[in-house]
Amino acid sequence: MAKVQLKDIAYGRSGDKGDISNIGLIATNSENYEIIKRTVTPEAVKAHFGDMIKGEVKVYPLDNLEALQIVCYEALGGGATHTLRIDVTGKAMCTALLRMYVEA
Repeated sequence: MAKVQLKDIAYGRSGDKGDISNIGLIATNSENYEIIKRTVTPEAVKAHFGDMIKGEVKVYPLDNLEALQIVCYEALGGGATHTLRIDVTGKAMCTALLRMYVEA
């Protein structure tokens, strides 16, 4: 199997509420949806972000949209009013996730 970056098979969008970041990962087609559904697991997301995500990661498949909703807890250094991070609101977390390599 070949390794590809998620940016080559999906689109992303992210947001936040407090110290929780949510990432939407939308496959470019049905075949790619099966790849991201199989490979983008809570464990893989946590490993990709390293110590940036202190809490749990949950992944919700949205089969009708061929997308995943990824919720990352304790992921923003305390939230916008508490963190010293450059991206205080998690808007760039999808860009960071799209750099993850997966088996295609």
